[in-house]
Amino acid sequence: MDRGHLESLQVERLRHMVRHLGDNVGFYKDRLGLAGVKPEDIRSLEDVRRIPFTTKQDLRDHYPYGMLAVPLSQAARLHCSTGTTGRPTVVAYTRRDLETWAELVARLAVGAGVRSDDIVHIAFGYGLFTGGFGLHYGMERLGACVIPVSGGNTQRQVQLLRDLRPTVLVCTPSYSLHLAEVLAEAGLGPADIALRVGLFGGEPWTESMRREIETRLGISATDNYGLSEIIGPGVSGECEVKQGMHLQEDHFLVEHINPETEEPAAAGEIGELVITPLTREAFSVLRYRTRDLCRLIEEPCACGRTTRRMTKVIGRTDDMLIVRGVNLFPSQVEQVLLDMGGTEPHYLLIIRRRGNLDELEIQVEVSPELFSDEMKELRHMERELESRLRTTLGVSFKLTLVEHRTLERGSGKAKRVLDLRGYEATAGSGQS
Repeated sequence: MDRGHLESLQVERLRHMVRHLGDNVGFYKDRLGLAGVKPEDIRSLEDVRRIPFTTKQDLRDHYPYGMLAVPLSQAARLHCSTGTTGRPTVVAYTRRDLETWAELVARLAVGAGVRSDDIVHIAFGYGLFTGGFGLHYGMERLGACVIPVSGGNTQRQVQLLRDLRPTVLVCTPSYSLHLAEVLAEAGLGPADIALRVGLFGGEPWTESMRREIETRLGISATDNYGLSEIIGPGVSGECEVKQGMHLQEDHFLVEHINPETEEPAAAGEIGELVITPLTREAFSVLRYRTRDLCRLIEEPCACGRTTRRMTKVIGRTDDMLIVRGVNLFPSQVEQVLLDMGGTEPHYLLIIRRRGNLDELEIQVEVSPELFSDEMKELRHMERELESRLRTTLGVSFKLTLVEHRTLERGSGKAKRVLDLRGYEATAGSGQS
């Protein structure tokens, strides 16, 4: 579709979405009313800037069902994203939403090189996380055969790669390298399996990591982008040219702003993605601030697709971390500590990369009284804290209790995160 026709479609769909949410979501009825915005005011794409932004906090404030745009009886499925205070974001889908989602994922899969005669090995976790189900139904929509392996049990994953001979791998990039390591330990290499394409997401990764994956597994490795609040995977994805991820602009209106001024970012600058879904029914958002930073690519792609592209996400405007594909915030740990007695409000998250997998260590200061108390009491508190953190974070970690005043203090902002992944990768390559 040429840009003129695409932009006309976007304006029409944006006008419909403003009407849909204004009529059916109390939050947007009030927000649009205060801004003086009516559906008939949307005459061009520039008019989107008259609409206030939506933030993650807005979604948390209306947990669980306050943002639904249809009666709950019309929802066919619910997914949840990570919450920083124990309150996840609840995302609903109608039957039509699920069909749209499958179509979008099928598109990006075709762009990456997947075909209907492929066998797809999905090693994403299945559950409230949108990644597993999103890729699963998209691949089925394409006509491919899906193996819903889910996460974990790497030895079994390797056996299935060897015996069932899937041709497409879906997982996090770090897990694909872990699979390559275990394959090598079993004396197997690219010639012993049938993989040819990989669709990877859920965590940041570099071009050097792409080259390593492609070499060790003998595949074409592609990136894709999505987030639960928008739809899940399916917002954008790389084609076989692998020069940026194509944004599916007939379904998403994408803005690119300077996060400080909230004005449009200049061409070629790093900016924050702001996304408005244009075709969602059960749950949608207007001008959602993703907090993800990237560059936009306006030049035509050699593949012939006419949509704009985005680079890999190169940072965040908040303190969100991604560990093994799971989003988490330091404030989640803080909330657990505040709710428990016996610990100090001082903690440190240390993230390392051992081999090709992330490892998280959480160091927590214990009050002087408890640290000098009986070992039985300390062990009881440690087990309780570990259980609460595991429930809240949803990712494996090592808990280390340390004595009072062990962790560094400072007059400025407290240091809560020590992310050694990039440092260790650079040190391991012999670079300074």
